Amino acid sequence: MLQEKLKSHLEVELSSITNNPVKILGTKALSGGCINESVQLKINNGFYFLKWNDANAYPKMFETEARGLKLLLSTGAIGIPKVVQCAEYENTAYLLLEFIEAGKEIKNYFQNFGSNLARLHKCSDENFGLEYDNYIGSLKQQNKQNTNGITFFIEQRIKKQIVLAQKKGLMNLSLKKKFDVFFERLPDLIPNEKPALLHGDLWSGNYITGKNGAAWLIDPAVYYGFREMDIAMSRLFGGFNHSFYSAYNNAFPMESGWEQRLDYYNLYPLLVHVNLFGSSYLSQVQSILNKF
Repeated sequence: MLQEKLKSHLEVELSSITNNPVKILGTKALSGGCINESVQLKINNGFYFLKWNDANAYPKMFETEARGLKLLLSTGAIGIPKVVQCAEYENTAYLLLEFIEAGKEIKNYFQNFGSNLARLHKCSDENFGLEYDNYIGSLKQQNKQNTNGITFFIEQRIKKQIVLAQKKGLMNLSLKKKFDVFFERLPDLIPNEKPALLHGDLWSGNYITGKNGAAWLIDPAVYYGFREMDIAMSRLFGGFNHSFYSAYNNAFPMESGWEQRLDYYNLYPLLVHVNLFGSSYLSQVQSILNKF
């Protein structure tokens, strides 16, 4: 429930941003988020998307999400909602975004989606990681930069989750040793490509179809990393239409054997799920590591 004080504050802020008097006429609860409260704001001349939470619950979550969205939007590669306002009011942090009106998929929807993701991934940087840390789900994602992608993947992605799982009593020594073997083999397993700008949490719940009939990306966990990380994540829970992958490969060909490598990258999101939701995901982790 949107509190009246926050509602009044938002009316003042939006009036200032738009240089027009704004009145919030109503709100509509939106499904899909399990971390923050979220609604569609109906105002006198349109709609916005709003999500909010206790400012102390996840420090800088919205601030880093807003920065990530702006970075993705700046590429012009794919649909990204514009950030309208990111701020705190009293003890509430909030993120106000352009509202993306839902539409129907146009012809060649997934082909365009794949091609656009390839355009995004062609945006590179000198370092793997990011200048600031952010979140993946409700977990902090540490992005300490490194010029070596293998080292970044091991130190900032896998090992951080291993340490957290051990603290929670979710990982035994036997599994930890299997990771050590995996780390030794990793340089021979995945191509050491240039860092690519990633969405970072690319599963079916994090894209929507806009009124223009194209895919828009939401809820990113942005950083520069191996581009096959996004591809792997997209396949973790069922995968996208096959034409998505064909179009991506036509626009930005992956090295041969990419489908066999996806499990290695997915150790990261699987460990994130272990730390968020418990040991039920450990069997998938174990299955991947048993290959070594």
